[in-house]
Amino acid sequence: MLTGDIPPNQTIYIKNLNEKVKKEELKRSLYALFSQYGRIVDIVALKTAKLRGQAWVVFSEVTAASNAVRQMQNFPFYDKPMRIQYSKSKSDCIAKAEGTYDKKKKQEEKAEKKTRGREGPQTATGNGPRADTNGGPPASTWQPKSAAQEAAAEPNNILFIQNLPYETTCMMLEVLFKQYPGFREVRMIEAKPGIAFVEFEDDMQSSVAMQALQGFKITPQNPMAITYAKK
Repeated sequence: MLTGDIPPNQTIYIKNLNEKVKKEELKRSLYALFSQYGRIVDIVALKTAKLRGQAWVVFSEVTAASNAVRQMQNFPFYDKPMRIQYSKSKSDCIAKAEGTYDKKKKQEEKAEKKTRGREGPQTATGNGPRADTNGGPPASTWQPKSAAQEAAAEPNNILFIQNLPYETTCMMLEVLFKQYPGFREVRMIEAKPGIAFVEFEDDMQSSVAMQALQGFKITPQNPMAITYAKK
C-alpha cells in the first residue's frame, strides 16, 4: 500500500525525529506542537532500536489529525524535518475504544522498560514527577494580570512569557515560536523557571505570534501568558 493510500484516521505517524532528544522531552515537545490542532489522546514514543526516531500522536478527531499532517509536514523539529503520514494501524487507545485492541505495542513498551531498567536513570528529570501527555505538572499558582498591568509595556519586538511548566526548555519554545515570521531567539533565565523572553525582528511580527499563542497550553494546566517585555 502506498503512503498516500493510507486512509485518514485519528493517529499520525512521525519519522525522521532527532534520536538524541530524551523520550520525555520529546513527548512534551510533540504535545506542545500538535495540541494546537485538537485534543490529543495519547503520544507513543519508544526508544527501542527498532522504533528510534519515530512517534505516534493520537488525536480524538480525524479532522485534527488531517490538519496536523497537512500543516506540519517537513516542519523543522529539533533541526530535522518531520515526515508525517497517517498511521497504518490504530493506536492502542482507539483500538480499545472500538474493541479491536491487540498487544503488539504493549510488548514493545515492556521490552523498552526492561532496557531502561538495565541502563538505570540517566538524568535528574527522569527521577522527578512524571509529566505525561494527559496530565502534566501540578497546576500552577499563577494569576492573570489586570488590564492595567497588561497595558504597562509598549508594543516592541520582545515578548515576555509567563506560566510555563518548569520542565519547559528553550527548544520547546523555539519549536512553537519559529512558526511565525521574524523569529530570532528564545532566552530563559535558569534561576527563574516558568518565564522566558522571545525576540522577533520587529513589533509587528511579535504581535502576530502573541495573538496566535496567547493562552496556548504546553500542558493542560499551563496556559501561556504573553505580554510585551518592558524595556
